[in-house]
Amino acid sequence: MTDLQQSRQSAGINRSIAPSIARILEPIVGGELPVRLTAWDGSSAGPEGAPEVQLNSANALRRLLWSPGELGASQAYVTGELDVSGPLEDALNHVWTVVGERGLSMPSLRPQLAFQLGRLARDLGVLRGPLPAPRSQARITGKLHSLLRDRAAISHHYDLSNDFYELILDRHMAYSCAYWRSDDPDYTLEDAQRDKLDLVCRKIGLDTLPNQRFLDVGCGWGSLSLYAAEHFGAKVTGVTISREQKAFIDRRIAERKLQDRVEIRLQDYRDVTDDPYDAVASLEMGEHVGESNYGVYASTLFRNVRPGGSVLIQQMSRHGRHPGGGPFIESFIAPDMHMRPVGDTVNLVEAAGFEIRGVEAMREHYVRTIDAWLARFEGNWERAVEMMGEEVARVWRLYLVGAKLTFRDGRMGVDQLLVRRPE
Repeated sequence: MTDLQQSRQSAGINRSIAPSIARILEPIVGGELPVRLTAWDGSSAGPEGAPEVQLNSANALRRLLWSPGELGASQAYVTGELDVSGPLEDALNHVWTVVGERGLSMPSLRPQLAFQLGRLARDLGVLRGPLPAPRSQARITGKLHSLLRDRAAISHHYDLSNDFYELILDRHMAYSCAYWRSDDPDYTLEDAQRDKLDLVCRKIGLDTLPNQRFLDVGCGWGSLSLYAAEHFGAKVTGVTISREQKAFIDRRIAERKLQDRVEIRLQDYRDVTDDPYDAVASLEMGEHVGESNYGVYASTLFRNVRPGGSVLIQQMSRHGRHPGGGPFIESFIAPDMHMRPVGDTVNLVEAAGFEIRGVEAMREHYVRTIDAWLARFEGNWERAVEMMGEEVARVWRLYLVGAKLTFRDGRMGVDQLLVRRPE
């Protein structure tokens, strides 16, 4: 007899687990479960033909009891305690459709829900304290947006493995929204990233004169820095606080013999104090500086561009009560991230002294970009698991699928802000 059978027998339980959970959740989800739920005892509940969610362990119930909603479900998914039959994107898309149709939001631990889940967990013999967080969950300490904490937060995500990111990104290693100029099937992610890099360089005027001094703030794996040097003859300084990224770019600089044109520094943006550059760009880095530091970030960009020079900021935007992206993103992907509506960012940039020259929305471009990343990731699934382990691979599957749907449905956006320092 298994431990579960013994616990059920001692508690006098003759009911199946999945129907018991369904009865508790149906008032919360406004009717029949939107999925087919299968529990670890083999019982099922919910509509036939709906995406199937499998609770493989009582630990899934413990996680949902202590962290109901997105975080608990995410923790259970990445550890394999909860799984989905069929493509994850199809299941999440179905659930979001039902959520929208029923006008639902993620449940909070209301007293009645807590009591019912707790009683079921007691009856099953699994009413215990919270489980440890999954190994893949971020563990960041220290004062919010201090130099040390920012380095730790960036390292958690960007120092994962250069080889791993090469499984997902294009040849440029551009980890930001691409710019899709064609629907031709032969037009690839690499083409769209090239066109984004070209667009940025032309917007900030690198095409007007050779040998312009260009600052790339938060340079990632060097896609923009290298492109500006190779195709526009710019003299480039890139800054990152990721050691893995700097090592990667330095190798590419040497391979392409660009040592006289590109310098990559392991440096926080707040410490850049050079004479003003002719042009500056910062692609999807402003989300990581924090709400209280955004004025410092914008002022740093202003200080580092010459009068009359242009700056391009490409940045994600978000409305609502989760400026960090939600419990899963904030816990597993990008700790301490902060986003806001694009209009609020425009106000902060203007307050730093910039003149706004243009705002270009690119949300639909991000849907296509993430779709391409996801296709590459799924095509390299076995290699990803070999490199990082299945838990990290499941984190990334959930991240990419969720991000694609978030941009598709307009819960997040991304924009290019072109600004100018007045003369």
